[in-house]
Amino acid sequence: MKLAFLPLDNLVVSKTNMRFQKKEPDVTDMLPTVRKRGVIQPVVVRPNCAADMFEIVAGWRRYVSARIVADERRARGDEVDLMPCAILDEGDDADAIEISLIENIARLDADEVTQWATFTRLVKEGRTPDDIGATFGLPDLAVKRVLALGNLLPRIRAMYAREDIDATTIRHLTLASKRQQQDWLKLVDDPEARAPTGQAAKAWLLGGQSIPARHALFDPESSGVATVADLFGEDRFFADASAFWTAQDAAIEARREAYLAEGWSAVVILPKTDYFHTWEYEKTPKKKGGRVYIDVRATGEVAFHEGYVGRKEAERAARGAAVTTSEKAKRPELTSGLQAYIDLHRHAAVRAELVEQPGAALRLMVAHVVIGSPLWTVRREPQAARDEATHASVEKGAAEAWFDARRRAVLGILGLPIERETLVANNGDDYDLVRLFLRLLDLPDAGVLDVLSVAMGETLMAGSAAVEAVGQTLGVAMAQWWRADAAFYELIRDKEVLVAIVAEVAGDAVAGANAKEKGATLKRIIADHLDGTGGREKVEAWVPKWMSFPPSAYTDRGGVGTVRASAKVMAARAGDEPDPTAPEGLALVPEPEDKEEMTAANDDRVTPDALAA
Repeated sequence: MKLAFLPLDNLVVSKTNMRFQKKEPDVTDMLPTVRKRGVIQPVVVRPNCAADMFEIVAGWRRYVSARIVADERRARGDEVDLMPCAILDEGDDADAIEISLIENIARLDADEVTQWATFTRLVKEGRTPDDIGATFGLPDLAVKRVLALGNLLPRIRAMYAREDIDATTIRHLTLASKRQQQDWLKLVDDPEARAPTGQAAKAWLLGGQSIPARHALFDPESSGVATVADLFGEDRFFADASAFWTAQDAAIEARREAYLAEGWSAVVILPKTDYFHTWEYEKTPKKKGGRVYIDVRATGEVAFHEGYVGRKEAERAARGAAVTTSEKAKRPELTSGLQAYIDLHRHAAVRAELVEQPGAALRLMVAHVVIGSPLWTVRREPQAARDEATHASVEKGAAEAWFDARRRAVLGILGLPIERETLVANNGDDYDLVRLFLRLLDLPDAGVLDVLSVAMGETLMAGSAAVEAVGQTLGVAMAQWWRADAAFYELIRDKEVLVAIVAEVAGDAVAGANAKEKGATLKRIIADHLDGTGGREKVEAWVPKWMSFPPSAYTDRGGVGTVRASAKVMAARAGDEPDPTAPEGLALVPEPEDKEEMTAANDDRVTPDALAA
């Protein structure tokens, strides 16, 4: 094989080339490089003595690119470059076919880290990202993303070079600060932990929820809500999901007020757990009572559906309209102004009477919670968890089983399908609201309170101070409802906490003797004592301090949400404002004075064991 520079007119595509007789290839990715640098890598050719030509065995795309550039130069009157060629010795077709295959399918694209190393050397030699993009036929943004891999710690880049982590993980780690990268490496080095990879790495970096900035109804730049760039995507993501939802909810409410000001009869904000299914609604214009439904997704995306009513409501309206379709339209008896006058006075009279009838008011309120109305937006607690194990643990727990049994009983009392997953739906209309209110009027107070209890349970926010206040007031004994399970053991990773729990269930002597053992050993000791296995004495009715009512912590390092919530309850009992500087550590919140009385009142309630029986 020898190298030579040949005129383009002396080259043709060989029949042995794997691309022969195919349509001309797309060379838009290669053209910028050929225009700037010419053809750098020689094409492989073999002589065709009969035609006094050279056949291209491999490099058809380079040839096509060079021909396009040559035509452009001829049109400008410029000189045309010769084509660099590697000329094969005369041989059979099999050799040429093998070379064509090797050229086209045995080549691997360079990974991002290899590209980064190459681009970095070029930058040190004085090349700009624009120069690099022109040379390699890449957009400027693609070059800048690759150069941004320099923000990664050298050890992480080395792990990728050794294929210890995949491309998805390395891309998401470009979102991380140096401190986050160090924390991630600590998880890699910890035998008791598991470093998140793939899409889980993005969730870990962004606090469990990655919300693209494009979903915001507000201006992310002026809002002050922090965002981070996805160097390998087309979007930015919010660094703090809770801060995003605070701003997003305010923007949703502003849009709702704007719709009402435009004259829409109602604007319904659907909970994140509900979806707007078009087959459940009928398209209805604004002048005929159409509503606006705001569909809010957990991903942060919001959709606005203008001019709809529930299908059942539309069907009832159609039946009523059918009676009068043949009649000539008549002037209404009341003007809109007079109708408003009558409506407001009737409203004032009804609510004046309602304050003297608390039983009716209670039933009406329960109906509004369950069915909803344009003035009521009640959201269910979704009980969302980042990992499937936690979700399954709650679903299979005794407390959830008992609550679900009571929910089905209440649905049956109200004449609703017991297979409904929730009581609180917030997707009905005036007819459904009135029908439920009339049904509740037939129930005794005890039945209404059962309905209210289930509705309140579905709408009680997890992790809130309200949970803590109710738990302390009712004297909830967590040992009746919870047992340590695999998900619980998996989530405990703090060595100091594990040693403290061993001291609780096995005693200080055992804890001291095993203080330097691995976390897995400490967890096994705890499990053996709680289950009465492994020759260890069984410990009954144990719950971790964080779960008790009131709760406490095992260390003075803070970061315990239940202790923070309990501090708010304690401040409220004392009539004070909560102290944001108060420690979240070992101090216990005093138990409510009426705890014994409340506990005694709850002794008659059904326990998990009775439920199982």
